[in-house]
Amino acid sequence: MHIVITCLFGLEHFCVEDLENIGYSKEQMKVTDGQILLKTTPQKMAEDAARVCLWCRRGERVLLSIHTFPAQTFEEFFDGFSGMPWDNFIPSGWAFHVNGYSRDSKLFGIPACQSLAKKAIVRSILSARHLSEDSRLPEDERAGLIKVVFGIVKDEVRVMIDITGDGLHKRGYRPLMHEAPIKETLASGMVSAANYRFFGEEALVDPFCGSGTIVIEAAMMALNIAPGLNRAFSGEKIPYIGKTAYDTAREEARDLLDLSPMDDIYFYGSDIDPKAVETAKRNARAAGVYDFTRFKVSDFRDQTPEALSSWTHMKRQLILCNPPYGGRLLTPEMAKEIYCSIAHTYLDRAGYCRKGIRLSVITPDDSFERQVIRKADKRRKLYNGSIRCQLTSYFKLPPKENERR
Repeated sequence: MHIVITCLFGLEHFCVEDLENIGYSKEQMKVTDGQILLKTTPQKMAEDAARVCLWCRRGERVLLSIHTFPAQTFEEFFDGFSGMPWDNFIPSGWAFHVNGYSRDSKLFGIPACQSLAKKAIVRSILSARHLSEDSRLPEDERAGLIKVVFGIVKDEVRVMIDITGDGLHKRGYRPLMHEAPIKETLASGMVSAANYRFFGEEALVDPFCGSGTIVIEAAMMALNIAPGLNRAFSGEKIPYIGKTAYDTAREEARDLLDLSPMDDIYFYGSDIDPKAVETAKRNARAAGVYDFTRFKVSDFRDQTPEALSSWTHMKRQLILCNPPYGGRLLTPEMAKEIYCSIAHTYLDRAGYCRKGIRLSVITPDDSFERQVIRKADKRRKLYNGSIRCQLTSYFKLPPKENERR
C-alpha cells in the first residue's frame, strides 16, 4: 500500500524532509513532480496516515492509494474501477464524490471518466450487497462522505481516497484571512529554501508580514509544533483509519513539543498596515508561538539594517518576504518601486548584501531580479497556488567584507 502526498511544484524535496523528520527513510518514498508516494502496510496504514497528516508541513493533501491498473480506453477504465471491492471502502449509507486528473495519457476527458467511475463504483457496491443492478444506492452526506480521486499518468490509473479534508495549508490558526495571503505550506518551504538555521546569531524578519504567515511558520518549525496538531482531518471519520490513530499521533506530537522559554527572540514581522499587524499577533497566539515572535507597525523602508539590529539584538538578519506585486495588489509600476526600494535598503549597487543582511524575496517569475538589475546568488522556482514564482536570494558580501569575515 502507499500513502500519497501531493504538494506545490518545487516543494517535493521539503516534503521528503518532513517525512524523514518523523522517521521514514528515502527508501520508503518515490518522488515525482508534485507528489510523494510513501510505502506502508495494511497493518500500519492507519498509524502512518495519521502521522503524515499531522506532520507534513509542505504537502497539500494526503491520500490513501488503494489500487492501480493500466487503462487506455474507457472500457478498461470502467472495468478497472468496477473490479475493485468498493464495499470495503465506502460504508453503507455514506455518500461519495469522484474527482481526478490526467497527464500524458490517451484518456483525458475527466468529466466522462468521473461519470464512468461513479457508475462502476455503484455497480461494485450493489453486487457486493446482493442488490440488483437497477437498485438505487442510498447516499447521505450527513452519514459520511468518501472523496475518491483518480490520477491517470502515462496510461496508468491510480485510485485514491482523500483523507485530508481541508487542504494541509489550513493549520487552524488563521481564520481571519488577510488580503492575498501566502499559503502556509509555501511559507514553511521558503524558510528552508532560504537556508535559515534556527537559534543561531541570525533573526528571521519579514518586513511585509501581512497576517504573519512566514514568521509564524518559521517559529512553528523551530519549536517542533506539528502543523496539523490543532485541526481535524476527514480520515478521523473513516472506519479503516479512524479517530484513535489521530489521537495517538497527536499525543506523540505533544510529547515532541519544545515550548521552553528562550533568552532571545528570533522571529520578527512588520507591516505598514496596523490591522495586518494585529491580525498577525492574533494568528501567532492561535498557533501557540506568540511568546516567541515580535510584530510591529513599520514601513519596510524604515527597517534598515541598523534599525533591525537594534530591534532584534542579533548580529545578522535574514529578510524573507513576499512583497505585494503587480496584478495582485498593486500596479506593475508600484511593484517596481517597492522592489527597487527593497534592493536599495538591503543591497549595494553591485548586488552585494549590506553588512549583517541576507535577502530572499519571492515574486512572480524573475520579476525582482529583472527590475532591480542585480544578479541573484541563488534562485529557486516555486508556485504560490497557480502562480509561478521565483525565490530570489542574495547572501554574498562585498569582497572586503568577506575578507574580514
